[in-house]
Amino acid sequence: MSEIGSSQHGTTDDRSRRDAILRIALPAIMLALAGLLWDAAVRGFDIPPFVLPGPGLVIATLISDWPILANSLAATIATTFQGLLLAACGGVGLAILFNQSRLVEYSLYPYAVILQVTPVVAIAPLLLIWLPQHAAVLACAWIVAFFPMLANTTLGLNSVDHNLVSLFELYGASRLQVLVHLKLPAALPFMLGGLRIAGGLSLIGAVVAEIAAGSAGAGSGLAYRIVESGYRLNIPRMFAALALLAITGIAIFLALSLISHLVLRRWHESAIRREN
Repeated sequence: MSEIGSSQHGTTDDRSRRDAILRIALPAIMLALAGLLWDAAVRGFDIPPFVLPGPGLVIATLISDWPILANSLAATIATTFQGLLLAACGGVGLAILFNQSRLVEYSLYPYAVILQVTPVVAIAPLLLIWLPQHAAVLACAWIVAFFPMLANTTLGLNSVDHNLVSLFELYGASRLQVLVHLKLPAALPFMLGGLRIAGGLSLIGAVVAEIAAGSAGAGSGLAYRIVESGYRLNIPRMFAALALLAITGIAIFLALSLISHLVLRRWHESAIRREN
């Protein structure tokens, strides 16, 4: 029996390793194929660099202009994580308030929906008039990241098994004890799911606000470098900045996914590996 159990455990480990390799190898192969097709199209159709630079030129520009792009990247990342932190704290806090008071939820939730469905690109110019430039960019990053945190946390808190809530109340648990020991742990997967969504949206909000800032946001972030490169027809630098934004978005998603996995891997079904 022990030999059978060890062989099954070994098979599961082999399958997990194979899945991990495929998760990395297949996207890398697709990226390499896309780069080869891109380079072949540029060379075959003799497309000038100010229209579409080849991948080699983009990489060379990324290396040569790294000091400039790195400073802009740092500014964008700082704004993104500041907006994400504000959205996480505000969304979770307000969701808890909604869960504890239906009157507050009925009064404020529609305005949260209105804030979500209003395009941030339409709000950004107003915020740039009313607020200092950095505060306006930060507000845009917060606005687009706030609602996923609020909606997911609210859903998680409201999805707790009512039988468990009744059991806690039967044993004399206070509302605070029910919240801390039952509702918040049960809602944690929803919160982390909202956090993964909010991370990418926070980056989008920061970029939109930086573009809306235009020349007023000189040197503020990667979005300004993209706009500047477009005005100067420095298309290779524009592509290099776009590549950095894409890599940053992927890195943020992977980092938040890793945090979610580490938090949930020992107890939640979404993170526990099964044989089948």
